[in-house]
Amino acid sequence: MTGPKVKDFDELTSFFGNFGLFQFLIIVLLSLAAIPSGYMGVIVVFISDTPEYHCKESISSTRSGTDVEQRSWIGPDSCSRYKLNGSWTETAGLSNDTEQCVDGWVFSTEIYSSTVVSEWDLVCEHAWKVPLSTSLFFVGVLIGSFISGPISDRFGRKPVFFFTMVLQSVTALIQAASVSWVMFCVLNCLKGLGQVSNYGTSLILGSEMLGPSARIKFSLLAQGVCYGIGYALLPLFAFFIRSWRMLLVASAIPGLIYIPMWWVIPESPCWLLQKGRVEEAELVIRNAAKRNRVPVPEVIFRAGQCLELMKDKGEEERTHTYLDLVRTPNMRNITILGVFIWMSVAMVYFGLSLNTSNLNGNVYLNCFISAAIDIAVYVATGLLVNRAPQPTLLFCMLILCGIMLLLIQLVPEDMLVMLQVFALVGRMGSTGAYIFLFVFFTELMPTVVRNMGLGITATAAFLGSIMCPYVIYMGVYSRVLPYIIFGTVCLMAAAAGLLLPDTRNSKLPDLISQARPIRSFFCCPKKTAAAQLDTTGDCKERNKSAP
Repeated sequence: MTGPKVKDFDELTSFFGNFGLFQFLIIVLLSLAAIPSGYMGVIVVFISDTPEYHCKESISSTRSGTDVEQRSWIGPDSCSRYKLNGSWTETAGLSNDTEQCVDGWVFSTEIYSSTVVSEWDLVCEHAWKVPLSTSLFFVGVLIGSFISGPISDRFGRKPVFFFTMVLQSVTALIQAASVSWVMFCVLNCLKGLGQVSNYGTSLILGSEMLGPSARIKFSLLAQGVCYGIGYALLPLFAFFIRSWRMLLVASAIPGLIYIPMWWVIPESPCWLLQKGRVEEAELVIRNAAKRNRVPVPEVIFRAGQCLELMKDKGEEERTHTYLDLVRTPNMRNITILGVFIWMSVAMVYFGLSLNTSNLNGNVYLNCFISAAIDIAVYVATGLLVNRAPQPTLLFCMLILCGIMLLLIQLVPEDMLVMLQVFALVGRMGSTGAYIFLFVFFTELMPTVVRNMGLGITATAAFLGSIMCPYVIYMGVYSRVLPYIIFGTVCLMAAAAGLLLPDTRNSKLPDLISQARPIRSFFCCPKKTAAAQLDTTGDCKERNKSAP
């Protein structure tokens, strides 16, 4: 049997202040944890990039019992070579016949000393393995987003947060010692599982310990900026560390250094209350008040301030499951809209991020510019999120992205700079929408199903990200086709986002019955005060009470 649930957690804990030393420490420490997440997802841009290459020249043959030098020369493309007519002599000529690169390839070391492509010859008939290895990272992300929710709902936010930090760091270390492409792919999948679980759980942990205004500072400004800093550090480290193995080792170090924070970061008091561990929750609140140097009431959570069982609303104290996300009409609508929007935004965001190496210019500079744009977008989004209706803000960001990407098809092929400008401006919109969704749906989902709800939507998101490497690969057949697909998807997601409710400056809902109803443009033209409080999402029932 679970314990009492707080009627209004934010109100009952408001005595220790909305922003003090405790909130500052939580924001700083949890935001720093986003730095490894910022580069783990896009490190593939450097470790799996394909350097320039050509066939190896063959020097072998025996002729009439005497060793005679015979060579095959570089062919019409990187995957074949010309044969030589006869033995290697001054009069020998090149044949028009070609053969495959049976002796392997020579890779340029001008940009990288080694990548996984040059390590295992992932070119020509083996080129399909490169996008597959990237997609397997997102398969791990997909699995992690699906299982991290119920696991952290059961065992706590803090244990899952630190376990996944260790997982993504240790996996990167082992991956640096991979002896085969298959081993690299399996570890890439595990690394993706740890990365998304760590980032998502840290967002939940921080959101449940902070008030509404501090929550925005944390999720968008602090955590978002640190995520962008991690992304910006990637090209810096990759510039000085040109070996893919050593770059993976360097990427694992920050996460391992973070582990001692276990003794500083507390468990979510909101989760503790949901599990009936009231004394532990009070201890966390008392320690927080002590850090903020404010007096603490003798009793923080009184019995009369706990929620009733709400049997009349069908929300008895019980263990919630994924079925609760679709059990009521309103939660079903929020979940369906969330699945579609997250899938669309993630496919575009990661597609444009992974396409960095395909843009004209220096790969390190392009990656750094993309990271700088991300940081600027995180700050701008954090400043706008409480100043504009949230569905409208999401709509504007996705419309900007969609229009910019669709305009690329009108750019002449020789105007490469204009192509880059449109792609980067479009990426600004997708970046803002992607980071904003974490905040938006954290406030939309009730506490009892929050991690499961975010897990489902994030699972949908990374289904989209699994597809994005292959959408990018379509650029082989048509330069503008990936941008047309990404742009169209953005416009569809923008329209769906307008149906979501506005959660500006609102308190986190604890129960499913407290979730805000979605907006409808086709019914419920009138609403009384009672109708506005109703969260069933049933238009007919709400209209019955309208005058």
